[in-house]
Amino acid sequence: MATVLALAALAIALAPSSALADGDPASDVLIGENVYYPYSPAVSTSLQKRLNGETAAAARAHFPIKVALIPTPADLGAIPTLFDKPQEYAHFLDQEISFLNVKPLLLVVMPDGYGAQHLGSAATKAVPSLNKPASAQSNDLARAAIAAVPKLAAAAGHRVANVSGAPTPGDTEPALPAAILAAAAITSAAVVVLVRSRRSAAGRRERAAHESCSGRG
Repeated sequence: MATVLALAALAIALAPSSALADGDPASDVLIGENVYYPYSPAVSTSLQKRLNGETAAAARAHFPIKVALIPTPADLGAIPTLFDKPQEYAHFLDQEISFLNVKPLLLVVMPDGYGAQHLGSAATKAVPSLNKPASAQSNDLARAAIAAVPKLAAAAGHRVANVSGAPTPGDTEPALPAAILAAAAITSAAVVVLVRSRRSAAGRRERAAHESCSGRG
């Protein structure tokens, strides 16, 4: 238990103040991971395994999509007003996880539907045809995402290979032991530090260049 607490404390220490202050959990996770899962209630082990495998298969098929499962306003941190507004949140989240010229393909799944960014015209047009999640439960949002990813990839002209390990109905156990989750948090925090420090450096260079041009003018 002490090891887990120490790992968690280190993850917090590694996270930059801006990451802790922006209050948007998915933006910090998706910088380094393919899927943001709600913390409570947790998505079942089998469903997480299926969705993780599917997003990995989509990446191999040249459709590297990131997915955010948002079952409650609590999963939006400091911006709960965007709950039930999946497209508005997708636009916001895109700005948080895009940097330089990298703009990830993104799918947001909320109880009332989907939001999408950078999927391409054909896949974007397919989003309204996706079936809404059966309920607001975390597992049902994961099931909806599992059904959506190959359909969107196919619409964009990419075939996602079948992922074995069908989800077990009613499986609600947490996906990973706390120690593994803490270790993953450390890795994600380190990625956040790197990406956001690069953003900050790029911003400083841009302002310096602008000030230099203004001085010469």
